Parts: sequence; C-alpha cells; structure tokens
Amino acid sequence: MRRMKAIIPAAGLGTRLRPLTFTRPKPVLPVAGAPIIVHALRTLLSAGIEEVAIIVSDATRSEIGDTLKQAPEARVTLIDQHEQLGLGHAVLMAREWVGQDHFCVYLGDNLFEHGVRPFIERFERERPAAVIALVEVPDPTAFGVAQLDGDRITRLVEKPKVPPSNLAVAGLYCFTPEVFGVLDGMPPSARGEYEITDAIQGLIDRGRTVLGQRVEGWWKDTGRPADLLDANRLLLERVTEDVRGEVSESRLTGRVVIPASAQVRRSKIVGPVLLGEGVIVEDAYIGPFTSIGRDSVIRQAEVEHSVVDAEARIECLDTRLQDCLIGVRAQVRGGRKVPSTHKLTLSDASVVELA
Repeated sequence: MRRMKAIIPAAGLGTRLRPLTFTRPKPVLPVAGAPIIVHALRTLLSAGIEEVAIIVSDATRSEIGDTLKQAPEARVTLIDQHEQLGLGHAVLMAREWVGQDHFCVYLGDNLFEHGVRPFIERFERERPAAVIALVEVPDPTAFGVAQLDGDRITRLVEKPKVPPSNLAVAGLYCFTPEVFGVLDGMPPSARGEYEITDAIQGLIDRGRTVLGQRVEGWWKDTGRPADLLDANRLLLERVTEDVRGEVSESRLTGRVVIPASAQVRRSKIVGPVLLGEGVIVEDAYIGPFTSIGRDSVIRQAEVEHSVVDAEARIECLDTRLQDCLIGVRAQVRGGRKVPSTHKLTLSDASVVELA
C-alpha cells in the first residue's frame, strides 16, 4: 500500500482576519490554546499521516517555521510559493515532494469535529481518483460547489453565482498523483488563479471517479474573526478539567485547565476555560469559552467568550469584555466611565485605554 502524505497550503495573507493578520500569518493565530496550524497537524497525525508539506510564502515562512516547534512529532517540509496564484498552484508546488504517493490537501484553517480519518479511509478503501469532503451550507456562492449523482461528483464549480447545489467543498481533498497531470498546463480562471476545483473537474472530464463524502458532525472555516471565536468555543467543549497551578481564595466551576506555572487569586472562573503557561489571574472573572495565552495577566477585569493571545494584559476594567480577540502583547486598561459592554478585535502590541 502506498503511504499517504498531506499538503497544507499556508501562503496566503488572511486578509479577512485583519487587523490580526497585519503582523502575523493566519495559520499561527491561536484557538483553544494552540495555533491553527498546530490543530491541523494534530488532526493529520490522528489520521495516521506523518509526512506533511506546508506551502509557505516569503511573508509566512519564518513565523510558520517557528510555530512548528509546538508540534515536534510531525515530519514537516516547508515548500515555497513565491507567487500566490491559487490553491491549484500551491498544490502543484509540492509535485516533486509528493512523488508517486497518494496525498490529501488539508486547508489548515478548517476544523472537523471528527477529524479527517473517515475521508482518508474511504479513499484508501475505494481507490477513486479523488475524494472530496462536502458540507451543506446556507450560501454556497462563497465556496466551491458540487453536483452529485449518488456519491459521485459530476460537476464542481468555484464560487458560482447560480449554485448547482448547497454542497460546498469543506477544505479536504484526497488525490492520486494523477491530479498533477491536470494541474500542469491548466489555464488560470477568470480570477487569474489556478483553481483546484478546475483540476477536479478536469479529472471528471477525463472519466475518472471523484467521490463526494459529506461531513458528519460540525465543520468550521476559521476565515473571519467571528469564526475564530466559534472555533475556540467548539474546541473548548472538548477540554477536561486539569488544575495544577496555584489557586487561592478562588472559585472554579466546570472544566478548567490551569497549568502548574499559572496562578489564580481571588477570582472566579467558569469553564470551559483554558489558561496558558505563566498566566496570572487576580481579582477577576473568566467566563465560559475563554482561552488565555501564555504569560498573560488578567487583573481586576471580567472576560468571557474570548481568545487572548500571549503576553496580553487586561486590567482595571469596569465592564466585561465579551467576544474579543486580543493579540500578542496587546493591552486593555480601564478608566472611570465606560459603556456597558465592549467588543474588540486587537492586533498584536495594540494598546486600548477605556476612559
């Protein structure tokens, strides 16, 4: 049996997540205590895939390379894509690395409740030219959309104005190396990009079998700020209680993770909540579905349903922060008069004074 490899495209700039991505690439943004790309690698490892190529650009190579230190168990190769000419082009960059092996393309900003193993197992069992993950969506015009005859895809179109169905491509594709023969020499789309959907349609036009398999459980595309918060919520639903750090004069309710180096004093935490290494929580309230990055300080403040990145400081607030994305080393400091609520998306090293 041929071994299965995986490609994660990670060369894009993540413009829909600005201002967070002005300073860092989207794959390194955190959800539920780990960068998005680390969640992707863990998903692939749990499906039995150990060899992964990450397609990077000049702008993303350095930070992604540093982030991979958090996933040492994966065997990762970085492949450069100097021009961002579409997903099909990104896949073609890995042709030599793939060789004659079968492979999957996993959009690392997508999350699947049950991982990707069901799709890979079907591909290995039935040996079609491709297996594509599909999910029902209310607005298919923003996705690649499939038309099916049974489980067989008969047509696939990218971001159609008139969708042939409500079944969108959900960010996982399994291929044989034959797809490279379609990608090589394929013309760009009207958008000027080399679309993976056009390559899949090319396989269909050649009479090859392309199967669509529906996603079971939830699926999440973390392309926008609200999606990051929802992904954080979904992943925190899985945490189990693990309290090792100092907890004094405080009340913990529900599933809370406090590592040995973290400190909680005179505070209330309602889980699911995940604190990172070195976090200090004092005279504060941390509400459900909140993850706080390493070495952050939450003091005399209330935070819930939020993602706080590393080395952030939230102090002396008279109102609760909710639905917030707080970047690395960002600071939120309170004043005397504030509105009843605030909703913030702060890029790295930001400083907001609430007065």
